[in-house]
Amino acid sequence: MALSWNEIKTRAVEFSKEWANTSNEEADAKPFLDAFFNVFGITRKKIGTFEHRVKKLDDASGYIDLLWKGVILIEMKSRGKNLDKAYQQAIQYTHGLKQHELPKYILISDFEIFRLYDLEEDKTLEFQISELVNNVQHFGYLLGYQKKEYKEQDPANIKAAELMGKLHDSLKEIGYDGHPLEVYLVRILFVLFAEDTTIFNKQQFQEYIEQRTNEDGSDLAAKLQELFQVLNTPKEKRFKNLDEQLADFPYVNGKLFEEILPTASFDSKMRRALLECCYIDWSKISPAIFGSMFQSVMNPVERRNLGAHYTSEANILKLIKPLFLDELWAEFHAVKDNKNKLAEFHKKLSTLKFLDPACGCGNFLVITYRELRLLELEILRTQYKNQMATQIQDIIWLDVDQFCGIEYEEFPAQIAQVALWLIDHQMNMRISNEFGQYFARLPLKKSAKIIHGNALRTDWESVVSKNELSYIIGNPPFLGKKEQNANQKSDMEFVFSGIKGSGILDYVTAWYIKAAQFIQKTDIKVAFVSTNSISQGEQVGILWQILFNKYHIKIHFAHQTFSWSNEAKGNAAVHVIIVGFANFDSKNEKRIFEYENIKGEPHEIKAKNINPFLVEGKDITVENRKSPISKVSEIIYGSFALDDGNYTLSEEERKEIISENKSSEKLIKPFIGGRELLHSEKRYCLWLAEAEPSDIKGNSKIKERVEAVKKWRSNSDRANTKKLAYTPTLFAEVRQPKTNYLAFPTVSSVNRKYIPIAFLSPNIIASNQLYVLPNATLFHFGILTSIMHMSWVKYICGRLKSDYRYSASIVYNNYPWPQNPTDKQIKAIEAAAQKVLDVRASFQLPSDGGLSAERGGSSLADLYDPLTMPPDLVKAHQNLDKAVDLAYRSQPFTTEANRMEFLFGLYEQYTADLFFVAKPKRKRS
Repeated sequence: MALSWNEIKTRAVEFSKEWANTSNEEADAKPFLDAFFNVFGITRKKIGTFEHRVKKLDDASGYIDLLWKGVILIEMKSRGKNLDKAYQQAIQYTHGLKQHELPKYILISDFEIFRLYDLEEDKTLEFQISELVNNVQHFGYLLGYQKKEYKEQDPANIKAAELMGKLHDSLKEIGYDGHPLEVYLVRILFVLFAEDTTIFNKQQFQEYIEQRTNEDGSDLAAKLQELFQVLNTPKEKRFKNLDEQLADFPYVNGKLFEEILPTASFDSKMRRALLECCYIDWSKISPAIFGSMFQSVMNPVERRNLGAHYTSEANILKLIKPLFLDELWAEFHAVKDNKNKLAEFHKKLSTLKFLDPACGCGNFLVITYRELRLLELEILRTQYKNQMATQIQDIIWLDVDQFCGIEYEEFPAQIAQVALWLIDHQMNMRISNEFGQYFARLPLKKSAKIIHGNALRTDWESVVSKNELSYIIGNPPFLGKKEQNANQKSDMEFVFSGIKGSGILDYVTAWYIKAAQFIQKTDIKVAFVSTNSISQGEQVGILWQILFNKYHIKIHFAHQTFSWSNEAKGNAAVHVIIVGFANFDSKNEKRIFEYENIKGEPHEIKAKNINPFLVEGKDITVENRKSPISKVSEIIYGSFALDDGNYTLSEEERKEIISENKSSEKLIKPFIGGRELLHSEKRYCLWLAEAEPSDIKGNSKIKERVEAVKKWRSNSDRANTKKLAYTPTLFAEVRQPKTNYLAFPTVSSVNRKYIPIAFLSPNIIASNQLYVLPNATLFHFGILTSIMHMSWVKYICGRLKSDYRYSASIVYNNYPWPQNPTDKQIKAIEAAAQKVLDVRASFQLPSDGGLSAERGGSSLADLYDPLTMPPDLVKAHQNLDKAVDLAYRSQPFTTEANRMEFLFGLYEQYTADLFFVAKPKRKRS
């Protein structure tokens, strides 16, 4: 397996330091390059040869310093030599190579400077050896990674939507609202596109408004009504005396202008708003992206965050490429030289059918259709490269009726249908330019089948036959259980009828179940963009148990967590995944797209099987457990006050209470939650569990707080809280350990490599914002703060926004601790763990988690911030990681995926007897 990028970066830093002063080509080039490849975990001898002999153009022999055939050619020079000449020399060498030996990259270096030439992309990158760590990603090809790049959209989409918003508001202000307004705006959208994309003559609609309507707008509504009627009437059926300017508009059909709408009303301001829309060049607008933004203009609240909630084109490509597009392009390249097979492939494309059961404004359908039309264009180029097709309409076989959708709201459903017509026309224009013939599909005869309805209550077979359907795609609503309204909760109950625990599931999971039911015994493939919560935490065990065991679903590809991004002003901060699946196993290797940075681009990894946590492993789930699967102590929450804040004290409040009665100091304890533990913040609590009545009566301020707690609990609507009013001096839930204990926060930033944990004394009260492990040892500390445990956390843990939300029942209780570690291994872990604690202590972090830290001391948050983590602490943790790894197995773990594959295997061993419990034999009477 390839090394992780973190490991590569570590090696890159070491390489840069070790070879910083190297300078001589003859003496140092070979060991330098061996070490360079080792940065990426590659043994140079297996892939490349030194001094590869080639013949140059002048027939003289040359010697390439290093050649990895088909990948990279490297030319080394002594420090300070001319790298431009070295590059020219390298280019000369390529003339002596065979076609399959030609490199994709050339690397020139004088030991200090690296210059990388990408011959395919015609790009050059230069950096110094000290900067290698920041440039290792550019060498991903050495590891077999294929970087996925997607183009960003033109911001003109947002400008156009804003102008449409003005027009929308103007019409709504006069009382033109509801369904008529929606249809009206969709029609205007179509004609604006039409005049800039050759459906109409250039500026035909704009000139009609400018030349045929009054500046005060008084007759504009009537003129638009007349235009809509003309667009819905075949030319031969139009009035003979129709105004020439109107008669020049084409017949559109497609039922877009069929409905008779109430006549609107315009004034001069509204007329100017419409003309402003005309002045935008709509040929540059993306029908896919604009649709969602166009929908958002209907809602003033959404408009402030214009376009933030649509799926960007980049994310759509991340889904459709591995689902089918990559495979179709590969098939095209395999058959393009065979005329008959190419025709069969073209026919196959024209029979594919797509369903988006939460289509919104049609983003997925539009981009999918565009990409298929681009593939069809390549087919036509190949078929007709030496001849001119006589009739373009006869050779274009793909059409919008291959696409179906279900949408809950009527307006976006209408937009989706129009958007597909618009992208169809844009692609027709592209082919027209290619072959020198103009082709527009007017009048509109075919249309996508977009159903206005509730996809979770609709029989998908009524939309498209499963015998005809090829793919299900989309981005269903993400809503978590707390965001679901009454109707949506009812939908969930309808889909998950009788499924225990389904009430915690995200709304999107209902689409997974509906799709799984629909594709039974078919070849249909499915892929959805989803919240990453369905592949983390407690949802996994519920959802994927059903999908695996009842519907026999197999995951074919997956994008691990990445950040949802688009060009909108209020870019929505959502972390999502993409899961591609079917009712059958894939014949090919499965594909996992992992992200080193959730805002970056993915790297592709091949896998034999993908589990629901979207890593390589068997189809197993991790469920809520009441106790650990390993032989370790249980972790528990800290104590819960339920006191309306009366028992929590600041430093000032503590001093105020003690000032009345010095003896009251024994009733005040340090009180630590997650924030206090991480940031060394001071907080206290009244701890009255062992207080005498005289202690309470002897301090009026304490007595007032006890009375306040009693009153607050008594006034509660909850019966259990009312009962607690009888014991007002106690916390509602007392779980304070009697001995030293290990504490760690329930929530921690994903930016930290390790969740910071600490040993605390029983005198420090842990709140319910901490997990505590009583009687913990250095061994426990070592395992729980290791990279092995953190790998488990990363994939199993739920999230609070993007932060880790640690769970006892899901994460800790399911974590597979080392099997039967030896005394030697335990002692090694304990020694390394103590070293971590010693290094932390040297930075003035006190053993109480920071409560008595001086201002100059470092908090746990400081020590574990990736930017400020001290090198000594980094090294101590690395040594601890190695000790923990050796307790699991003797071979090193080279990647995080490698660790998870091992941990899932161990988890399966630990839980095997839990899944298969033999029933006791009945005794004979």
